[in-house]
Amino acid sequence: MDMDVKKIISEVRRDVTAEEREVADLEVMELIEKKVFSSDAARMFSHREIDRIVRRAFYAIRKDLDIIEPYAEDPEVTEIMINGKDNIFIEKNGRIEKTDMYFEETADLEEVIRRVASKVHREINELNPIVDARLDDGSRVNAVYKNVAFGGPTFTIRKFPEKAYTMDDMLRFGTITAECAEYLHTLVLTGHNIFISGGTSSGKTTLLNVLSNYIPKHERVIVIEDSLELQIENIDNIVRLECKNANVSGRGGVTMRDLIKTSLRMRPDRIIVGEVRGREIIDMLAAMNTGHDGSLSTGHGNSIEGMLRRLESMYLQAANFPIEAIRSQIVEGIDVIVHLGRLDGIGRRVLDVSEIEGMESGWIKVNKLFGYRPGTGLTRTGNRLINREKLELRGGAVDGDRLREI
Repeated sequence: MDMDVKKIISEVRRDVTAEEREVADLEVMELIEKKVFSSDAARMFSHREIDRIVRRAFYAIRKDLDIIEPYAEDPEVTEIMINGKDNIFIEKNGRIEKTDMYFEETADLEEVIRRVASKVHREINELNPIVDARLDDGSRVNAVYKNVAFGGPTFTIRKFPEKAYTMDDMLRFGTITAECAEYLHTLVLTGHNIFISGGTSSGKTTLLNVLSNYIPKHERVIVIEDSLELQIENIDNIVRLECKNANVSGRGGVTMRDLIKTSLRMRPDRIIVGEVRGREIIDMLAAMNTGHDGSLSTGHGNSIEGMLRRLESMYLQAANFPIEAIRSQIVEGIDVIVHLGRLDGIGRRVLDVSEIEGMESGWIKVNKLFGYRPGTGLTRTGNRLINREKLELRGGAVDGDRLREI
């Protein structure tokens, strides 16, 4: 005989609602324990099972995220992945592990998803089976309804760190070397347009945030994101813009392209685009090619060469331009590409830093500055930066020794 957890939750909710005062969490926990231990089925469960039932009921009553709330509150957990009611995985300290938690019924997981969706004024059902949203703390959520996800609804939360990572953190994690960090620091100071590529969860946004904090404090920065994630703390004159999904009638949507276009009228010194995914590549490259030096952005790619091909493909999907003209726009707009990857058993690493040197026989030519080798790690190639105009123009604001390193 299973304990009727739903009945316990319903009764405690009723008792709490009936109170004419605010009931503390401790009192709610005591009410739940009283209900559980007075149940005829309590003697059939171990102490561990009783504890799970009590926590399950408490989080269902007090927390929007139900049984996964403890993982949302754990600062070491960076991702929560739910594949149907029985399979809850977390990423903790860079490793994915399966938890012993599960939802009693699919309806309980659906209720959590609906609660989260309603908080961001979205709905999820068979007609609208996918939700992408951002929680109050900045965490990104994705949910897919059961009519699309075989095996039950899926729910994924990528958590937003309470404190932004610094370059010191990345050095401690081994993501980058001190030499490469200093090199990129100089490139940011001298106004180079830097594009960061990598796979999912490779650390692109983290590195973008770290590099953004090298921007001189007096400059005006426009930040454009699909969902607000960046935590830029040292810039006073900053404008943050976020895309907006259209409503159920298909109205009110604001795209990345809309925001990039309007940002050009805001007198920006630099433009930061959180992630380039499609047609906005035209406007981003246009901004980079019209005097907005020091722009930063990210994109999904398997390598620097693969990222360049993806940029070309995105541009072609947005406009029917000759491929040579598109490559010319990329070469003129992007100065340096940094590529990150996630290595098994090692973690996130900067794998390649290359200068976009120019065009050769109709192809984009790159000049590798840093490269990663197993056993050796990230090392300097010995190649020097070839296009030196920005160093000459802005080099006066940079320490001489730092400038000579490049």
